[in-house]
Amino acid sequence: MTNRIKDLFKIDHPIIQAGMIWNSGWRLASAASNAGILGLIGAGSMYPDVLREHIQKCKFTTSNPFGVNVPMLYPEIDKIMDIIAEEDVKIVFTSAGNPKTWTSWLKERGITVVHVVSSVKFALKAQDAGVDAIVAEGFEAGGHNGREETTTLTLIPMVREKIEIPLIAAGGIASGRAMLAAMVLGADGVQIGSRFVASEESSAHIAFKKAVVDASEGDTQLTLKELAPVRLIKNKFYNDLQDLYQKGPSVEELKALLGRARAKRGMFEGDLEEGELEIGQVSGLIHEIKPAREIVAHLISEFEQAKQDVQKL
Repeated sequence: MTNRIKDLFKIDHPIIQAGMIWNSGWRLASAASNAGILGLIGAGSMYPDVLREHIQKCKFTTSNPFGVNVPMLYPEIDKIMDIIAEEDVKIVFTSAGNPKTWTSWLKERGITVVHVVSSVKFALKAQDAGVDAIVAEGFEAGGHNGREETTTLTLIPMVREKIEIPLIAAGGIASGRAMLAAMVLGADGVQIGSRFVASEESSAHIAFKKAVVDASEGDTQLTLKELAPVRLIKNKFYNDLQDLYQKGPSVEELKALLGRARAKRGMFEGDLEEGELEIGQVSGLIHEIKPAREIVAHLISEFEQAKQDVQKL
């Protein structure tokens, strides 16, 4: 059976390993691509020269397709895009910005463009901008989230109803069963982030990976909605935020507490008290750190078993 995501990216399975800041370097992206899915390098935490190095190392370690995720709020976005073109990257996922800004420029250079959205409104804008596919990410997802707080279960069929181009579901997906559910709702494939944080190849600090494995239901919360909504594991920094919220803080006071480089401090450097620990609600279903290849194999095996189980209903 044909699948639009497999055909679009020329991959074996309709799964994308999300390009997450401080988690998705060349090791994870190449391991994911070598396992038959689409690996993404997360450019959001990289200086331009660092991104170039990761792209070159990824090209050296896999002959399969891979891409780069680019948050368009990045301060050196022009340099990032030039490097992507110079290094002949064929697939770019854009997020956190207007898709019209770069889609035409990228497509003129033969690059497949996918844009990440959290609402029907922005899905339609991305389709109108000419992107090749859309990632619709639900409220369950880790990291920065949409303000609409629409869950994946609701978002996917609403977006599917309105767009014609391929649709990738994201948010709360870490198993083959969830993958099947998303595709039944209308997705052509899935993007998975949190599960790959707890992979051996993830560039996250081992302390953060263990915190993800130890997380239970209710251990994450969406906060900082006045700045940019972000889902975090509850820790000292999170509790300090809640104490500040009790005082009715201004945006400036929230920015002052947040400071700079908290995401790096938490996820990359392993400060579990003062760092931002960005992860999805589905962390409660992640129980061990495994190689990316084993994660992919388990996803596909569970997906096929779930299809058989559904036929028995």
